Amino acid sequence: MVATCLHLAGFVCSFIGWIGVVVATATNDWVVTCGYTITTCRKMDELGSKGLWADCVMATGLYHCKPLVDILILPGYVQACRALMIAASVLGLFFFFLLITVLPCIRMGHEPGAAKYRRSQLGGFFFILLAMCGVVATIWFFFCAHRETTIMSFGYFFFTGWIGSALCLFGFFFIVCCSGDAQTFGVFFFYYASGSSSPTHAFFFHV
Repeated sequence: MVATCLHLAGFVCSFIGWIGVVVATATNDWVVTCGYTITTCRKMDELGSKGLWADCVMATGLYHCKPLVDILILPGYVQACRALMIAASVLGLFFFFLLITVLPCIRMGHEPGAAKYRRSQLGGFFFILLAMCGVVATIWFFFCAHRETTIMSFGYFFFTGWIGSALCLFGFFFIVCCSGDAQTFGVFFFYYASGSSSPTHAFFFHV
């Protein structure tokens, strides 16, 4: 029972983490840029934000973005971070459906518990790959953007990418390390036997 709960906890953590990675990939508020100090720029409404897809200007009643559409002149780190985050978002959908098939309440035909266990381990290791893509992309983007703009701070969706990647790591830990062995993924079958001199009894066996 404990192993089943931990497996479900890992599934939920991985799913929420993947959603966080997808949200971070689609948004532009990764780093907040400024020409003076962050406090001064807030007072003067001269804050900017930078992400994978656009450079934006944030002011009172104004949020204007310049899309980064010319791939040939984009910095290499932006293109690499885009590739990592898109890969994490797209592959995470496949990994998520893979983990659905190993939930305790789902059984595919007469599949043995050992096969389900191996698929669970595979899905868990895939999610650590997804988490590493998110961690590398966010850290790489921040340090390279800092070289271009000295005065900057973290944006809200930068933390979303970090937290999402961390939840994927927790999901990996729960699924791979804490969800038991192949026997845990077996199924209990119940059958009934009756005798002439005794009442009907229920028996079960684990496969």
